[in-house]
Amino acid sequence: MFKLSEIKELIKLVDQSSLQELEIENEGARLSIRKPNKVEPLYVSAPVQHTYAPVGQPNYTNTAPAAAALEVPVTANGQAKQEDSSLHKIVSPMVGTFYQSASPGSAPFVSVGSKVTDKSVVCIVEAMKLMNEIEAEVKGEIVEILVENGQLVEYGQPLFLVRPE
Repeated sequence: MFKLSEIKELIKLVDQSSLQELEIENEGARLSIRKPNKVEPLYVSAPVQHTYAPVGQPNYTNTAPAAAALEVPVTANGQAKQEDSSLHKIVSPMVGTFYQSASPGSAPFVSVGSKVTDKSVVCIVEAMKLMNEIEAEVKGEIVEILVENGQLVEYGQPLFLVRPE
């Protein structure tokens, strides 16, 4: 058994030495003395915000001006489709899987020609097993659905074109 004065003396010796830990066993009694860990200063830098271009839309510099003329969207009847700057794009707020309906057997939330309000749910984007309802954000008419049901979508990728009222 250790006497209180011996324990105090051992604590002083450990404290003044470079030892971090001391264990002693004497006549069946065991004594363990540890210095507290030194807390090193932790330096934290501000988070870096990265911006990524959506997949499928590479951000190339002007390497082939003639190629841009070839990329004109075409409608089903073969006529060139005009980009309408008045159309509102509903974009994906996250990376995930696009679903047009709440379940595989149910009707889609919207189709081309559907009237929507700013609070109308237009689709679901599944991310990490969570189903996130996406709202139209604008009152108007669905002009085009830009992605297929079950397709993976990227953050910022256009999902629908809406003609605002």
